[in-house]
Amino acid sequence: MSENPLRVGIIGFGMIGKVHAFAHQAMSYYAPLLPIRCQITSVATIHKETAEKAKRIIGCDFATTNFKEITENPDIDIVHICSPNDQHFPALLSAIRQNKNIYCDKPLVVSLNEAKKIDAELSRTDSQGKRLYTKTSQMTFHLRFFSAIKRMKQILDENRIGRIFQYRIGYYHASNISRQTPFKWKHGESGGAIRDLVSHLLDLVDFLIGLPEELLADSIIAYPNRPLPLASAKNVSNATYYQTVESEDSVSILTRGLLNPPASSDPLFSPVQGVIEASKLATGCEDDLRLEIHGEKGALRFSLMNPHYLEFFDATLSDRPFGGYSGWLQIPCGGRYEFPDADFPSHKSSTGWIRAHIASLSNFLNDIANNRPGNPSLLQGIRIQSALDAVAKSCQSRLWTPVLTDN
Repeated sequence: MSENPLRVGIIGFGMIGKVHAFAHQAMSYYAPLLPIRCQITSVATIHKETAEKAKRIIGCDFATTNFKEITENPDIDIVHICSPNDQHFPALLSAIRQNKNIYCDKPLVVSLNEAKKIDAELSRTDSQGKRLYTKTSQMTFHLRFFSAIKRMKQILDENRIGRIFQYRIGYYHASNISRQTPFKWKHGESGGAIRDLVSHLLDLVDFLIGLPEELLADSIIAYPNRPLPLASAKNVSNATYYQTVESEDSVSILTRGLLNPPASSDPLFSPVQGVIEASKLATGCEDDLRLEIHGEKGALRFSLMNPHYLEFFDATLSDRPFGGYSGWLQIPCGGRYEFPDADFPSHKSSTGWIRAHIASLSNFLNDIANNRPGNPSLLQGIRIQSALDAVAKSCQSRLWTPVLTDN
């Protein structure tokens, strides 16, 4: 293990910023064998009061309202980008130009145009043709780090369910049901269910199956305007008490085919068909993610509300006599993580959302220690941004839209 800890700066300290900070501070318990150590030394938020509060909570040395005091600080080794979506782009550009290790929350940025600029920045070379950005980067697509999802990936790679016919995946929140829910930045043009939830879903689909070749999408906004928060609504007329909602509350997507089908694919077979759904209008839901994959030899399913188990149906087993051995097998994946984040808690302990975040960060730090580029990297963020762009275009056109990526 390195003697001197890597110094970490966190940009943004809302809920996600707190999650990232907690993961760092808990890492020595979960992954004591990780070959590097980290120390959060700096935090940046928009307002001085929140920056100072974050500094006290973390117990770090420095708080600022200027993210460049983190990205351009030569003493900072790792930059976490946890700010609102529309603030990712300038912070990313600065961190890439300063050749920092980068851990970026989803989505990468708010538009495909911004993603292409990030791609160009990552690809810049010097006069000798050597890349200028040489550090490790990772997107915080933490859902792929649930142990049950990792096991699902292994089963798919082993071809245990054979050719995939269909998949269904949905992410369900209830945060926008009430008409009185005040306007927040996520109701503006840089928020919405597509960027907030579909970004996760598309990454899972890409990780497990592959991005679709084309898609058809439709979205809705429950209420055209929402009340301003009380602090913002003071001293304004009734006419300006409400703010126009610019982002969708729910989106439904049909997908067809695979962008990069396996070489063994038979062109005579029908393409993979999928359903992707993301909603903040799902009454009764909290943080519900459901995933099903159906193939010729079996099926898989997972629920974020029961994350300890992966369910596997082996269609090669006989259902005779009296049902035989056919049926859904519950695999207790739980806390069964492997090196380097395998020590705490017991593998029999039920897993959860924060555990996947810690596993995601551990993966990033291990890649830094081994001088690897990172996975899922910022390039995956760019890839998902391309797919998000296709979803947004299809919502507007109501037409099947191709998914186009450069990687």
